[in-house]
Order: sequence, then structure tokens, then C-alpha cells
Amino acid sequence: MNEIIKVNYDSERPTVMGRELHKMLEVGTAYKDWFPRMCEYGFTENIDYNPLKIEQVQIEGNREVKRTIIDHQLTIEMAKEICMLQRSEKGKQARQYFIQLEQEWNTPEMVMSRALKMADTTIHRLKTTVAIKEQQIAELKPRADYTDSILQNKGLVTITQIAKDYGMTGTALNKLLHELKVQYKQSKQWLLYQCFQDKGYTHSETINITRTDGRPDIKMETKWTQKGRLFLYGLLKRNEILPVIERNETNEEENKN
Repeated sequence: MNEIIKVNYDSERPTVMGRELHKMLEVGTAYKDWFPRMCEYGFTENIDYNPLKIEQVQIEGNREVKRTIIDHQLTIEMAKEICMLQRSEKGKQARQYFIQLEQEWNTPEMVMSRALKMADTTIHRLKTTVAIKEQQIAELKPRADYTDSILQNKGLVTITQIAKDYGMTGTALNKLLHELKVQYKQSKQWLLYQCFQDKGYTHSETINITRTDGRPDIKMETKWTQKGRLFLYGLLKRNEILPVIERNETNEEENKN
């Protein structure tokens, strides 16, 4: 069958463009006036046709001008009825063409072809969804690994123990937390700024020590709760500082890609 007008098969039903049909039928009336008149015969928007805005570039003098025109995507059923309304030889020719197209569209071979195409589309969509989920899981896994290790440890931890998770010393992490306005040093003890003091992040412990001259003494040491450790994890991550376990996982993923 010779194609006398371009047919779009991307949607569930084949469609044609209104302006192309208007041109093929050699209608004398301007499209902007003709199409609303055709709709008076009972055609419904979003069922029989869909309006489309199309950007066109036109040359006016020595310059290019962008203009927006309105076109319509018509079902074959609507196009066939419009052709009948024209009562012209072109209308008769186009109507016969659309009738033949419908017959071919509904043959068992075409129905099976559409079913296979729909199945391929569904499989592709499912594969894409699975791939996205796998990536999301891979991205969340490092955090789960590290936070799990935190939650499994119910006791207090020193800043040195936390720092080891990040591949740094306790002194370096204390300095960093000071720069991030989390803590300050007073009487050789790191204390949280007031806005963090009542969050349950730390606990001060009394440590028995022996001075160099043999005298017994005590000192206060700040230890971190698991809640505080999670707080530090979030704070450092926002500042693009990851624990070693997450850096290793990230590097492995990058190498795979």
C-alpha cells in the first residue's frame, strides 16, 4: 500500500497530523479556521485528537523568527470521518486509504507484532527499574555497613577509635571538629558547644592517672555515645569526608564502571 500521508505508530492507535491531512485534502480554508469547524461534528479532545504546540523557524527578511503553531494528532477514525465530510475526490481517496490501513492494523500478524513490541517495552522498562534499584542499593550499602557497625557497638568510644574509621588520628579529628564549630578545648578537655550539649552525643568519664612524680590524680575525658558517633558520621559526610569503608566501596564501584 502506497503511503499517501505519514502515519504515526508510536502510540496505542495509529495517528496522523491534522495539518498534513489538511494539506493532502487540498482544503482552501486556513487550518486555524478549518479544524475548529471539523470539531463541531462531535470529536472530543484527548479521545479523538490531541493538540500539539510546534516551534517553527521562519525566515522574515534577513532574520530567523521562531513561531509557535498549533497542530493536532488525530486518530485514524477521526481522520476517516473528516475525509468523508469533505465530499471531494481527495477525501474519497484518503478515506479508502485509511480503511485499508485499519484492516491491515487489525490482522492477526499485526496484533501479534504489537503484542511482542509491548512485551519488549515492558521488559526494557523492568530491566531499567532493576538497574536503578541495584544502583540505589549499592549506593546505600556502604552507609548501611558503617552504621550497622556503629549500632552493633552499644558502649562509649574515644575520639581515637572514631578517627581510625576515617583513617586519621584522634588529634586530627579533634582539630577538625573544632574547625567545624562542634567542640572547644577547656582545661585540656574537649567540650561540645552549647547547641550540642543536650543531645546525648558525649559522656565525660573520670580517668585515674599517675603523674610523672608518682602522685595519683584524675582527669576528665570526653567519650562519644553511639548517637554522637552517628551525628559525626552525618556531619563529616556533609563535608565530603567518608569513613574508609565507604571510600573503599566507592572506589570499587568506580573501577567496575
